[in-house]
Amino acid sequence: MSHTHSSAQNLTTFDGTPLKEMLQRAERRRKIKAAGLVAPLFFFLLITFITPILLLLYRAVENPEILEVMSRTAEAIQSWDGSGIPAEPVFAALAADLRQAHKNREVGKAGKRLNYDITGFRSLLNKTARKVSKMNPQPTSNRDAIVAIDKRWGEQRYWAAVKQAAKPYTEFYLLAAVDLERDKDGNIVQVPAERALYLRVFVRTFWMSFVVTLWCLLLGYPVAWMLASLPMRYSNLLMILVLLPFWTSLLVRTASWIIVLQKEGIINKILLWTHLAPNPIQLVFNRFGVYVAMIHILLPFMILPLYSVMKNIPPSYMRAASSLGANPIVAFLKVYLPQSMPGISAGCLLVYILAIGYYITPALVGGPKDQMLSYFIAFFTNNTINWGMAAGLAVLLLTATIVLYTVFNRFIGIERLRMG
Repeated sequence: MSHTHSSAQNLTTFDGTPLKEMLQRAERRRKIKAAGLVAPLFFFLLITFITPILLLLYRAVENPEILEVMSRTAEAIQSWDGSGIPAEPVFAALAADLRQAHKNREVGKAGKRLNYDITGFRSLLNKTARKVSKMNPQPTSNRDAIVAIDKRWGEQRYWAAVKQAAKPYTEFYLLAAVDLERDKDGNIVQVPAERALYLRVFVRTFWMSFVVTLWCLLLGYPVAWMLASLPMRYSNLLMILVLLPFWTSLLVRTASWIIVLQKEGIINKILLWTHLAPNPIQLVFNRFGVYVAMIHILLPFMILPLYSVMKNIPPSYMRAASSLGANPIVAFLKVYLPQSMPGISAGCLLVYILAIGYYITPALVGGPKDQMLSYFIAFFTNNTINWGMAAGLAVLLLTATIVLYTVFNRFIGIERLRMG
């Protein structure tokens, strides 16, 4: 036995190379070749997917404005214990920073950041910078001079805002995305009720996406079943009708619903002609219009996963259940529905994730109370140029998507295990 094993180890190729070493070289070449084939895809994902997400996460905590414009103040205020107002050195640093920032025309950059914490801080900073630039560079007391310019500099909360903003990284945007903030003592508290907005929008986004997903399932399941049950020559023709919306622009499909659902549209004309409604009904620029447009757009994303699963369910299972005495409803609930569960899960996951990120359809067809979280992300990105707040809301949406995917993936895994 040992002699046979020793002989196997001593096997060589025709050029005298040990066979074991030759096999190891071949395995290394195979791995290098496989890595070379995968490398383009990896770099593509790194550049187009992973890097933007990392930059998004960084934007949500980046806080450079005060450090760049008011570096002396940022350093001096760290010694302030938070009680009362800072001492003379902090006021002197503020005067020097504002004088330099006014000269470089950078006051607005710091003022915009501080205005997120306290409304009106930007105008306060601009006013103070103008007055300080004309003031004696070495006054008797910078503290008295600056408080004389505006009495708000004598309030603790303004200095607390400066100290909180004078850090390279901040949780301000992430807290604001869930309607939280830090008070003047540094404690995390709820924002006042009149400013609380994003949690309501977040719940609205989840609820509207759930309703759209539910209706897509109710409408898509029978269609997918019919496509899977019909002969191939008929199902292929109907599948073209299912895929037809993909050949039309999303913007065109959304705009077409505005035409169809408006008060002078075909739906209202039919209702008036049949006397089902005495007056035109408001069917657009409200929640109903958003639901109709989103369901129409997302329905194919529900039908396709359902069809791919139902096509592989043998019809003989239902016939066997009927032959054993089960009525059609029992046979469907006990035999067909459990086997179609992976398609239901995949379709619901796909539609729900697409729905929570929708922007164009609610923006065009919905009203002010029908906008979803993506609308506010676009608003902060395009209108106010508040990248930090946009990134904070995007991180919230990304986190929700990852959690949903994890839950659905676990659910699908359990269903597949049962099917196996």
